[in-house]
Amino acid sequence: MSICILLAAGTLQLGGHAFSLNWIHSVEKVEWQEQWRVESQGLVLDTARVKGSGAGMEPADDAVLKEGWWEWHPQVPPLPEIVLANSNATVSNWQLCTEDKTCRDLKDTSLEVIRIKPCVLN
Repeated sequence: MSICILLAAGTLQLGGHAFSLNWIHSVEKVEWQEQWRVESQGLVLDTARVKGSGAGMEPADDAVLKEGWWEWHPQVPPLPEIVLANSNATVSNWQLCTEDKTCRDLKDTSLEVIRIKPCVLN
């Protein structure tokens, strides 16, 4: 399994079994990070971290403050895909970093959605 990013311009395949997704919240203007794993049953969210709290970004009840980040381990079932919608209100692009620390800004100016899902490398 690997990571597929589906954009209006085409599909990008990335090797690896884990990635982080990072962005700046559009209202509160603070950083949010999620750590994901690619499993046979889908995408598994391991850890969520946020640099603050506020509109739509409250840390979970079991969150722990670590080095300025509220961090917790969401208990959600595996997802077949992650869908990112472009609102034009965000102050930064989404950034996806693979386990080898290679990072890519995900931006789709067409106002179409960006999809991240497991795929098989060809």
